[in-house]
Amino acid sequence: METPPPQTAPAAPTDADVAAVGDQLGRVPRGLRAIAHRCPCGNPDVVETAPRLPDGTPFPTLYYLTCPRAASAIGTLEAEGVMKEMTARLATDPELAAAYRAAHEDYLARRDAVEVLENFPSAGGMPDRVKCLHVLVGHSLAAGPGVNPLGDEAIALLPEWWRKGPCVAPCADGGTYDSATPAAPDAAEADADAEAPEGDRE
Repeated sequence: METPPPQTAPAAPTDADVAAVGDQLGRVPRGLRAIAHRCPCGNPDVVETAPRLPDGTPFPTLYYLTCPRAASAIGTLEAEGVMKEMTARLATDPELAAAYRAAHEDYLARRDAVEVLENFPSAGGMPDRVKCLHVLVGHSLAAGPGVNPLGDEAIALLPEWWRKGPCVAPCADGGTYDSATPAAPDAAEADADAEAPEGDRE
């Protein structure tokens, strides 16, 4: 599939958005600033997260993928060795490496516009390796096609995860959400923990 276009700007989350994201993740979302991208089904699939969580924990993953179907499909790509193959190409393809470094700089600029994090050079392995496809896909969805080349490549390998309908659906009373699929794994959060200094991990 092709990278869907970005929204014109991140949108403030509604109460329904917060409920949907909570159901996608299986927990109350932390540091949620905005909805960075919506799935064609209408639900959030990428959220913008504060670089520092409410408890003060640094969180370098600005764009956090929340859709459990997308997260599962990306996990399959990771298990198939796509990250290793992409990292190998970065070492032999100067044009790709330059585009990926530009994506790294774009990511940092967007995060620094919210809050500068010292000692957190990037996320997802950028700029010289691929460590978490969830982060790269989240960046591509939020920023739009042409910004993160490897995020765009990963999206092109994914099935259209919304084909069977929304991953979470509103309850009849409209107050909470019933999950249609298991909660998304916290892959991006694990990536954030892995990049954090030892004393800053949860």
